[in-house]
Amino acid sequence: MKKLCDYIVGPTTTVRDVIEVINRGAAQIALVADAEQKLLGLITDGDIRRALLRNESLTSLAANIMCQNFHSLPKNATEKEALTVMHREVISHMPVLDEQGRVVNLFLLDELVRKKKLPNRAVIMAGGEGKRLGALTQSCPKPMLRVGGKPLLEIILEHCIDAGLQHFHLSVNYLKEQIKDYFGDGSSWNVTIDYLEETHPLGTGGALSLLTEKLSEPLFVLNGDVLNKVDYGRLLSLHHEHKAAATMCVHEHSTQIPYGVVLLDDVKVLEIEEKPILNNFVNAGIYLLDPVLLDLVPQNQFFDMPQLLEKAIKLNYLVTAFPVHEYWLDIGHPETLQRANDEWYRAPDV
Repeated sequence: MKKLCDYIVGPTTTVRDVIEVINRGAAQIALVADAEQKLLGLITDGDIRRALLRNESLTSLAANIMCQNFHSLPKNATEKEALTVMHREVISHMPVLDEQGRVVNLFLLDELVRKKKLPNRAVIMAGGEGKRLGALTQSCPKPMLRVGGKPLLEIILEHCIDAGLQHFHLSVNYLKEQIKDYFGDGSSWNVTIDYLEETHPLGTGGALSLLTEKLSEPLFVLNGDVLNKVDYGRLLSLHHEHKAAATMCVHEHSTQIPYGVVLLDDVKVLEIEEKPILNNFVNAGIYLLDPVLLDLVPQNQFFDMPQLLEKAIKLNYLVTAFPVHEYWLDIGHPETLQRANDEWYRAPDV
């Protein structure tokens, strides 16, 4: 583990800076302490995402979002005692405090228990034509367009592998042989790759009907044209925490209205707001699905993921949102492909 001070922030630290602390360290946590190092609260990645959903901003203060109801151990606690408490309480961090409440150590579950590979499968949708990219995709499938000299799909695959995923299903259609020839069975990456071969376009969700195996773990479903640095382990943890049937990643999108917006009461002008900026969460093209939802996908028909989620909601399945504060970019136009080449390898996670 890094030095303990690397995980400590003050109550007036901004959420943006807290995210940087969490992303820099392996602990995935920030400890909020006062000037005397007395522990005031904990902030996890989940706390940050929940805060963003309730309209806190990246400039909000750590004191506004920290969890003050936390477990801790005395300074003479052993690793065995820490493991017992962490397993019982289903938590992955355990601060250790002295008699004055000051932080003297931090036990991490990942360091006490060898990290396992994820048993989850991932479907990557890579069958689209990429018509918005014009001539760039006339002889090359969109997921094989290069970013920094490497196919977009390979970057997505390697990001998944880094998260612990080992078994992939690539949904292919347009110029599919290029994808199959490049990735093969996945052995070059020490993973397993199968192919869901569409005979006609099935949308962003229809190819899920081509899965033949019965799954027991939540399934990652990823668009093959979205570059991101989302922590899939955190996504999976929050999915389980909320006991959701589906979790969709959402990304905040700002739109500026180029006119003055007039608020009226009948004919009376109440207020004029000049060129306001509207902030909305948009679909980020990254999902986690419990296997039960796969039965809602029609067989071999065009079907988009939003249709599946809407169907699930109508049937009273719990669908939750996972706000993405990490780097995210939809490669849909020539200008965004150029932007990806300009910034991907030097982009921060936030």
